[in-house]
Amino acid sequence: MWKTILRRVLLMIPQVIILSVFIFLLAQAMPGDPFTGLINPNMDPAAIEALREQAGLNDPWYTQYFRWVGNALQGDFGTSFLYKMPVAEIIGQRAVNTIWLSIITVILTYLIALPLGLFAGRFQNSWFDKGVVIYNFVSFAIPVFIFALLMLFIFGYRLDWFPTTGSVSANVEPGTMAYFWDKLHHLILPALSQALLGTAVTIQYLRSEVIDSQNLDYVRTARSKGVPTNKVYTRHIFRNASLPIASQLGYEITGLISGSVVIEQIFAYPGIGKLFIDSLLQRDYTVITALILILGIMTLIGTLLSDIIMSIVDPRIRIQ
Repeated sequence: MWKTILRRVLLMIPQVIILSVFIFLLAQAMPGDPFTGLINPNMDPAAIEALREQAGLNDPWYTQYFRWVGNALQGDFGTSFLYKMPVAEIIGQRAVNTIWLSIITVILTYLIALPLGLFAGRFQNSWFDKGVVIYNFVSFAIPVFIFALLMLFIFGYRLDWFPTTGSVSANVEPGTMAYFWDKLHHLILPALSQALLGTAVTIQYLRSEVIDSQNLDYVRTARSKGVPTNKVYTRHIFRNASLPIASQLGYEITGLISGSVVIEQIFAYPGIGKLFIDSLLQRDYTVITALILILGIMTLIGTLLSDIIMSIVDPRIRIQ
C-alpha cells in the first residue's frame, strides 16, 4: 500500500504543475486588475500605471508565473491587494473557520444519514421508509441558498435561537470555555443547514445497499445460525452496505471545505468560501490563485484519502 501511495503522490506533481499554469492563465484572463477600482476622474492615470509597474503586473505572464511559483514553494503567496496582508496569513485565519464548519457538518450529516438510511432499508415500504424517500426528494430539489435563507429566517431571526452572522461574538475572551461554546453556537446553524441537504446521497446509498444485502447468502447464513436480527443488520449488513459511503468520505471532506461558498456567504461566516467571493469581486489575483491552487491540491488528496479509507474499512480490498 505504501508504494502505491508514494506512486500516487509522485503522479500528483505533474497534475499540480498543470493545474497551477491553468489557474494562473485564467486569473490573467480576468477583465481588469486590483487597481481598476481606483480609476476615477480625480485619479492620475500615471499613478495607477506606476502601481501596476510596482506590483509587476506589466511583466510578461511567464515571468509573473515563475515568480509566483517560486515564492509559493517557500510558502509566500504574495500580499493581498484588498486586505494589505500576506495571503498565507489570510487563508490560514479563514481556513480554521472553514475546517471547523466542515467537521461539524460531517458529524451532523452522518448522525442524520446513517440511522435514516439503515432503518429505511430495513423497513422497506413502511411509512418510515416512505417519509425518508420524500425527505430525499425534497433535499435533492431545494436549492442550497433557498434552504439556508429559510433556516436563517426561522431559527436566526424569528426564534432567535442562533446567531445570524460571524463566527464568534466580539465580547468573548479567546481561549476560554465561553469562547469555545460561543464559537460552536455560531457553527450549528450553518452546519445543520448544509448537513440536512448533504444527507440525501448518503441515505440513498445506504438504503439501496441494505435492501440489496438482505437476500445475500451471508445474511441467510447468519440468520440460519440464529444470529439476532439487530446484530444481522448492525454487524453484517451495515458493515458491507457502508463501503460505498466510506469510499466517498475523502471526497466529502475536501468537498465541504471547498464547497461551502453559498453557506458562508448567506450566514456571513468568515471562511474560505466568503474570502473567495470577496476576492473575486475585488479582482484580488493573489488570493484567488492561491485559493484555487490549494483547493485543487486538496481535491487530489481527497481521491487518495478515499482509496486509503476504502482499504481500511474492507480488509478484502488492498491497493496493489
